[in-house]
Amino acid sequence: MTDPNIQSVLVTGGAGYVGTVLVPKLLAAGYRVKVLDLFMFGEHVLNPYKDDPNLEQIKGDIRDRETVEKEIRGCDAVIHLACISNDPSFELDPDLGKSINYDAFIGLVEVSRDQGVRRFVYASSSSVYGIKDVENVTEELALEPLTDYSKYKAMCEDILLERDTPGFNWLILRPATVCGYSLRLRLDLTVNILTNHAVTNHLIKVFGGEQMRPNIHIEDMTDLYVKSLGWSDDKINGRIFNAGYDNKKVIEIAETVKDAVGEDVDIVTTPTDDNRSYHISSAKIGRELGFKPAKTIRDAAFDLVAAFKAGNIPGSMTDNHYYNIKTMQQLNLK
Repeated sequence: MTDPNIQSVLVTGGAGYVGTVLVPKLLAAGYRVKVLDLFMFGEHVLNPYKDDPNLEQIKGDIRDRETVEKEIRGCDAVIHLACISNDPSFELDPDLGKSINYDAFIGLVEVSRDQGVRRFVYASSSSVYGIKDVENVTEELALEPLTDYSKYKAMCEDILLERDTPGFNWLILRPATVCGYSLRLRLDLTVNILTNHAVTNHLIKVFGGEQMRPNIHIEDMTDLYVKSLGWSDDKINGRIFNAGYDNKKVIEIAETVKDAVGEDVDIVTTPTDDNRSYHISSAKIGRELGFKPAKTIRDAAFDLVAAFKAGNIPGSMTDNHYYNIKTMQQLNLK
């Protein structure tokens, strides 16, 4: 299902963890794709697709309005992934985080609207809800973000609401924690962390264990972004959807990973003061758009194990490029 009016797509952050899985899918679906990214994790991450005539890679900063205006020109859709991702990386330099995650977003939305972009898909976060003492966190509940990272994610949603204009169709997705293998792999996300330690050290350390964590496989999440360009305007415009699949206790995730690794792996649990627990409901997106994820935490762990065995994750404990905060510290980005 495709919208004939959407043929060219700008993906901000297209060389990141999610972007490097998404971009090939957009190309395979027949879209012309522009990637606007700082390429902090290497300019090679999309090399398998660099010769595709429908792919254009631009090394640029979304905070530079002139660059944004130039690169959005002629694009029918924007999928906005670029941000300082996760709380520790944001807290490393809060002013930098705000400038990229919030201030730049305002300009991006305004330029997109003013240049006639037909569809704007925003990757928010399920962390915007904060801690909820309910069995299922639905889209109707109030946002109570606990950190600056999630606070600015929520404030960006408000920007879209405030700048709603006929013909500028936007969709907000609130993903759970993404897991699984990518060409630009992150090993600082729950499932990926535990799999790395299980494979490398044969030991999984679990802090607490009873906390619920919602996850979604990177293949499902990127499929959703592709589908978001094909649904009709009336189905998605001005809508907000959670996007998750597995809500599991951390100890359950550890046990799943141990099973996937299939070797002698010990699980050690220790107490923690971090008892944040999240359990998001993704029933609405299934009910209204028919989107139902197909891959599990177990699948993500197996995919990672296969990548380790193939030698595709060298230096998993020492290479800074697998870790957002270490890369940020190394680059000293301003």
